[in-house]
Amino acid sequence: MADREQQDALLALLNSTPVVDGVVTDQLADAGGAADEMSSLVQARDALQDVVRGDRTAASLAPLLDGVTSHPDVSSTGVAWQVEAPAGRRKAVEAVLTWSAVQQTLPGRLRPCANPECRLFLLDRSKANKARWCSMAVCGNRMKARRHHQRVREAAGE
Repeated sequence: MADREQQDALLALLNSTPVVDGVVTDQLADAGGAADEMSSLVQARDALQDVVRGDRTAASLAPLLDGVTSHPDVSSTGVAWQVEAPAGRRKAVEAVLTWSAVQQTLPGRLRPCANPECRLFLLDRSKANKARWCSMAVCGNRMKARRHHQRVREAAGE
């Protein structure tokens, strides 16, 4: 099961391509780090974004897990699984495994923002599971204001 810190890291990864001043920006483009690690992380991010948006199936994530193994570590407290990933792909593998854990423990709660002009995602941890916006202060207010103005124009016969 993914803990809150892992969930937040997954959400930050998914949200690393925001729209800024009308242009999609890639916050990982200048992040530095090992080239192969960054390349695999960007590949995982892009694939996960598409899967969460419904543009690709979950099966498209399988190549990201090639060469990954898991071994049991048995102790008096139980069994813990140790994941081994190929060099340069650890962070990408962790992102996919965290996504999987979120799908299992919080099904349907990781989703794109309902604002079609926004590229961000949200993880709805509310009891009602009705959150639609990445941010109520930004996208929620914008969308509600648009609907209000549309209703006013329609009522005025425009």
